[in-house]
Amino acid sequence: MIACLRPLSALCLAGLLVACSSSPTSNLGELPRTPQASLEQMLQQAGTSQSEDAQLLRLTAADLAYKQGNAERASGILAQVDLQTLKPAQQIFASTLAAELALTRNDAKAALSALAHPSLERLGELPVEQQTRTQLTRANALEKDGQILAAARERVFIAPLLSGDEAQRNQDRIWSLVSSLPAEPAPSADDADLAGWLSLAQVAKTVGTLQQQQGAIDNWLAQHPNHPAAQQLPKALADLQALSSQPLEKIALLLPQEGQLASVARALRDGFLAAHYQAQQSGEKQPQIQLYDSARLTSLDDFYRQAQADGVQLVVGPLEKNLVTQLGNREQLPITTLALNYSEASAESPDQLFQFGLAAEDEAREVARRAWADGKRSAVALVPKGDWGDRVLAAFQQSWQAAGGTFLGAEHIDQPVDMARQIANLFQLSGSGSTSGAAPSRRQDVDFIFLAATPQQAQQIKPTLAYQYAGEVPVYATSHLFNGSMNAAQYRDLDGIRFCETPWLLDANDPLRQQVNNQWPQAGGSMGRLYAMGVDAFRLAPRLGQLKALPDSRVDGLSGSLSLNPAQRVERQLPWAEIRGGQIQRLPDTPL
Repeated sequence: MIACLRPLSALCLAGLLVACSSSPTSNLGELPRTPQASLEQMLQQAGTSQSEDAQLLRLTAADLAYKQGNAERASGILAQVDLQTLKPAQQIFASTLAAELALTRNDAKAALSALAHPSLERLGELPVEQQTRTQLTRANALEKDGQILAAARERVFIAPLLSGDEAQRNQDRIWSLVSSLPAEPAPSADDADLAGWLSLAQVAKTVGTLQQQQGAIDNWLAQHPNHPAAQQLPKALADLQALSSQPLEKIALLLPQEGQLASVARALRDGFLAAHYQAQQSGEKQPQIQLYDSARLTSLDDFYRQAQADGVQLVVGPLEKNLVTQLGNREQLPITTLALNYSEASAESPDQLFQFGLAAEDEAREVARRAWADGKRSAVALVPKGDWGDRVLAAFQQSWQAAGGTFLGAEHIDQPVDMARQIANLFQLSGSGSTSGAAPSRRQDVDFIFLAATPQQAQQIKPTLAYQYAGEVPVYATSHLFNGSMNAAQYRDLDGIRFCETPWLLDANDPLRQQVNNQWPQAGGSMGRLYAMGVDAFRLAPRLGQLKALPDSRVDGLSGSLSLNPAQRVERQLPWAEIRGGQIQRLPDTPL
């Protein structure tokens, strides 16, 4: 059968290549095109031949397999192609395909290596379709490799060759890239279009109200009327423009006025209204606030109907976790809502629901971020026994390992009498030798301890660490060990511990905090975190759409630096302090 096929193969091969090759351009060679044959037919016809036609068939078959979603098959076929025997156009095609396949394996460096082939110097001589395919692949590879500015530059360069939906997608991707770059120092660029994109990204990060931010963007547009972003706004900025034309005039504050959460709700309410009164004093028009009692709700549907009848545009609340979970399970809400807790729903929440709270998980992630920024690379953890400790530990471990850190183990604190044994286990402490008289030894691969504990637990843990020969290991803790008091005697046993905390409790000179403390002295202690959250709920209210449209933007609040994650949950990043001689010393901030 094979012998019978051979005389026919040359004719079939030629017929197939009519459909899959372009006309030769000088010595560039022919580019593969979509063939009039199946993948198997092409491979059968190519056989074992090493002719140019057979190589073209293999390239086409590999490309077809890739487009059909079979990256493994495509890689196997491409491996049969001898790159050195191909002409430049074919080498560029093969290198691009190899890079695309590397990206399916999340191997950005292999993709960039494939695109460094010398034949790429002649990319500009190829048809526009191949140029855009190659350069968009390079942009994707640069982005996955963390070279954000270079990826943006690549996309700006290729933009004039794109049209329609592809041009809009590229425009939006440029914006996403440049807006994710750090605000300071602003990257420089020789290319005028890229420089314009970078300056627009800096302008869009203007701190202030939605109207102030839109005003800054409008000024940029007036100064750069011929820039691609001015002629075709990225979707995020178009959304922001629409938001600024719809001022927020009435907010419903939905909190329980009685029951177990009443004292928490009062602190949130008083912080919220204090921020409202402060904003009124600035002279800018502020939304009207209407209070509703969630403890007396008959149903959420009835509440929303009443709120709509009252002209409410935004609901802040509820606080009760069961009510927030009910909202999270709905397909949509009639009014945009900023819940003051987090739902337990694992499914996707409605687009109209935003969630904000003092989540301990935020602090666990903050510990991972700060320790990594400080150069730590391996960690152990001490957390309380129970569900709270499990959640905090899981958040820390996930964030720490995602950054590249090594997690060596954890102990769950329960009874004080067990603490010495638990710490000894964690540090693999060995006893002293009875004959040699050698001192006890412990593992030396721990860079720091992640600690989530109450002040009472922390006061026992730090001396126990010293007793177990681990007193010099740095400790990074959540705010739970600090109660807001500046009584040095309370912190003498905590010397050297670093902990994250709300700006409210670390900055006693903030004017709004001072006003609130004068009226409600309890706001100077641990309850102050709730007052800070109330203040920030007010500051977030008109900026939710802003944070959604510009995912890399932040609101500097008194409960932390606030951003919105893809699930529309507000995440906090916190400043840091260290206990030194019983005193709380604020630490310099590190880049976010």
